[in-house]
Amino acid sequence: MTADTTHAARVLAHLTARSGRLSPFGAVAAACGLAEDQLRPIVHDLEIAGLVNAVRGPGGGLRLARPAAAISLGEIVRHTESRLGADAAEGARLPAFEEMDAGARTLVCDRAGHRQKLANGH
Repeated sequence: MTADTTHAARVLAHLTARSGRLSPFGAVAAACGLAEDQLRPIVHDLEIAGLVNAVRGPGGGLRLARPAAAISLGEIVRHTESRLGADAAEGARLPAFEEMDAGARTLVCDRAGHRQKLANGH
């Protein structure tokens, strides 16, 4: 996977833990270990894919565009990996974040030894 795919998965995992509440852009960047300038194109791509809603202005932030259970890892990969065509990923059903076991969620969210708690508190 490319770095963009890894970062996109981290963004979505962070927003999953927020349970539909807005998360300030800077907080998402910090949680993912990215500068805000690095995060902008990733969030833009996730918005185009219909995975994230961005609310601009004071009190704004990011949140999932739909329930975490409706977002699969395969969908994230299809939207971030330009070398992976939809045909290759279409047949394989990859788990939604909520279906992933704790170890898999940790692999997605772990950065430099810092583990984030996800929606179910694990």
